Amino acid sequence: MFTAPEGSIVVGHDGSGDSDTALAVAFDFAGKLGVDIVVVRSWSIDTAPHGALYNHGYVSSFDEVTETVRKMLVADTAEIGSRHPEVALHHRAALAQPAQLLTQLAAAALMLVVGPRGLGGFAGLLLGSVSSQCVQLATCPVLVVPTPKDHPHADHPH
Repeated sequence: MFTAPEGSIVVGHDGSGDSDTALAVAFDFAGKLGVDIVVVRSWSIDTAPHGALYNHGYVSSFDEVTETVRKMLVADTAEIGSRHPEVALHHRAALAQPAQLLTQLAAAALMLVVGPRGLGGFAGLLLGSVSSQCVQLATCPVLVVPTPKDHPHADHPH
């Protein structure tokens, strides 16, 4: 299995606003430290993009679905990446459990960066299951980037 280049920053990105925020923070660190970013997206049978597994009688291979997910990841992160041309950006997608994939890829990384919760997260949770698992499983430092206060899903106590 691919591992991120030693000393790089690995970022989980599921297409959510929180993952965009996490990626933007990771780019700030990577630019200051002069290291690469590896942005990662996992998929499962349940989360595969609509039409990627089966379309008009054609059943895609797992490799084809992975490539579709990788292309979506490239598109979803292009705008944020374009703001930091000095940082080398690598894209990885895989059929895997998210926290397991992220922590395996980040084994030699400088840090792993994730949002507090992803697309399936419940607004009341302080920490989603993937971010919580990453904190427990990772062998490198993990940065959980909080939801900005002006984010539409931010919790507003009181």
